[in-house]
Amino acid sequence: MKKILITTLLLAGCGNIPVVPPLLTPYKIDIQQGNYITQDMIAKLKPGMSRSQVRFALGTPLIVDPFRTDRWDYVYTLYKGGKLVEQRTVTVVFKDEQLLRIDGDVVAGSNAPAPDKKADVTTPEKK
Repeated sequence: MKKILITTLLLAGCGNIPVVPPLLTPYKIDIQQGNYITQDMIAKLKPGMSRSQVRFALGTPLIVDPFRTDRWDYVYTLYKGGKLVEQRTVTVVFKDEQLLRIDGDVVAGSNAPAPDKKADVTTPEKK
């Protein structure tokens, strides 16, 4: 009889009691990952720039696809308190080792439209 009473009391203690009281929550650090690209950095890019000039302006790309060497991807994410606050993606495309265009969340130009638009920095055709 004692064993049944002790077992019942122990199991009753495992009810719907929260493990962590609502006032106590674990601290979640802010996490920044990737390349932080600003409008000023994008504004420095001009059509026809070499890969080394683009790397100097934007930094080393986070992703370089080994199968498509004409494309660099710059990705940035910011988590605050465990929640995604900001995410940016910028893609730089080259043709014949020169900058062809920029796609992504950050657009070229000082009077840039909303960040959801694509920037098209196209090189003039050679004659």
